[in-house]
Amino acid sequence: MTEPIRYPLLLALLGLAAAALFAASLLTGPSGAGIGASLQALFDPAPGQEALALVMREIRLPRALLGFGVGASLGLAGAVLQGYLRNPLAEPGLIGVSGAAAVGAVLAFYTGLAAFAPLALPLMALAGAVVAVALVFAIAGREGGSLAVILAGIAVSSLAGALVSLTLNLSPNPFAAYEIMFWLLGSLADRSMQHVALAAPFMLAGWLLLALTARSLDALTLGEDAAAALGVRLGRVRLLAVLGTALAVGAATAVAGAIGFVGLVVPHLLRPLVGAAPSRLLPASALGGATLLLAADLAVRLIAPDRDLKLGVVTALIGAPFFAWLVLKTRREAA
Repeated sequence: MTEPIRYPLLLALLGLAAAALFAASLLTGPSGAGIGASLQALFDPAPGQEALALVMREIRLPRALLGFGVGASLGLAGAVLQGYLRNPLAEPGLIGVSGAAAVGAVLAFYTGLAAFAPLALPLMALAGAVVAVALVFAIAGREGGSLAVILAGIAVSSLAGALVSLTLNLSPNPFAAYEIMFWLLGSLADRSMQHVALAAPFMLAGWLLLALTARSLDALTLGEDAAAALGVRLGRVRLLAVLGTALAVGAATAVAGAIGFVGLVVPHLLRPLVGAAPSRLLPASALGGATLLLAADLAVRLIAPDRDLKLGVVTALIGAPFFAWLVLKTRREAA
């Protein structure tokens, strides 16, 4: 099979897998309703289907939409960061966006705002992501290269982790600490269309900014000096990559909690299938991320339907062994 045919076929297969898992997410739940009744309740409920229509429209649909959007954001941001930083271990958490968003959400719990205004939690998480970007740019400086961005991101991420630990340490009561810890594990349960409406504009804006880096990422495979000689504006690429990651991943963390490893695992799994050009990896990683997160969310609901198994736990169980394998592979290649 030739490369030009295989790439569109890969995108089509990933799209079909994401669509199938999206439909499965819509049709999976404890109500016991059949496929036909569930779809009718979603689009045109018959008399007597009011309760099922409420379940489909206010519980299952936002969960499926967020599963797709959060997974696509993490996968796309991971592919862009690995291309821009030219580091196979890069992922959205590396520049501190996820950690800073978690700090904002934890403060919403700690101050009690999350109990009085449900949207205060995602809004404060988004604010944390914005602060992280500002700090990364302030530390890395205007002329700082990819290494400066990595080091600034590590500093911001470490500070965010320390602030989360401090907040847990000063938690006013065990229940508050328990609530914070459960949120940090990540979940798509009990999300509403309000969460979708809040996160979707930021995710879409982030996807657009990240997509604009595609051609520049291809040039950066030759090195920063060669890319600059070809007319690539490195400062613009850095701005697009970091700001796009902050918008997409910050919004994802705001509504779903801290979910790790998707942005690391998915680009690595798909890179051998799309070739060396980073631009070809971006759409594949977005679809792959959505597919992986929808599958993980389905696993959470099917493996332990009576337990509150967290989504971040499942993705970590997948990602941690993969990360260890990646490090060992890198060691062997360097030897």
